[in-house]
Amino acid sequence: MLADDARAQRLLDLTGLTPDGLRDGITETQTHRAILDFLCQHEPDLIGAAEALEIAPEQLVAAARELHR
Repeated sequence: MLADDARAQRLLDLTGLTPDGLRDGITETQTHRAILDFLCQHEPDLIGAAEALEIAPEQLVAAARELHR
């Protein structure tokens, strides 16, 4: 996801994260929630991330739902 400069910038713009904030908060639930929400809002990003992780897109959607409980 971050290998593509345009996608990485869109992630930062839409989530309000900064590169430092992303690095510092990578283990935080709030950061996970922001990233998963970002992915779920744009299907090409969701599919691309799922392919890179070698999982089904539905697993990312399920993870996002779980974090919002």
